[in-house]
Amino acid sequence: MTATQLRLFADYFQLHVMDEDAEDDLGDAWTPQALADALAVAEQTLGIGTEANTHVAVTVQVLDQPPNDDSDSFDHVVEASIEIPTGRIAVLGCTDYLPDAARFDVPKGFVRVRASRANLANVLQPGEDGYDAPEAAEQVHLTIWPATYGAPAVIKRWRAAE
Repeated sequence: MTATQLRLFADYFQLHVMDEDAEDDLGDAWTPQALADALAVAEQTLGIGTEANTHVAVTVQVLDQPPNDDSDSFDHVVEASIEIPTGRIAVLGCTDYLPDAARFDVPKGFVRVRASRANLANVLQPGEDGYDAPEAAEQVHLTIWPATYGAPAVIKRWRAAE
């Protein structure tokens, strides 16, 4: 099980996980519920909401079976299914240049994506003192595996302290 480390710019507070040829528009997918869940779902594209509107640390793991439940290690965990007809997933910030995106081989068809996010209470925004320090970075762990279609789900919900 190999993990790939990325540093992506979560412009507009989101990352995209998509079939490399997807043409989905997530504009209508960011409903009030999607914003609350930090998960927008289209046929071949997921929008993963972030607390950070800056760089985030992303780990990508592609598995051949569902992962164990590790939600105790994270602040917010969501899952959704998308179709990957090309067998190649692109992972990028929402304003990144798609041809330069990191790509991962998966079996063609439906995959399940678990987005597990950590360090949310420590995230600082651009302009805040120390926002670019590693300890202020949001951690996003993406786990991808082949699976039949399943409805989107919030496994663990994070709520910021008031």
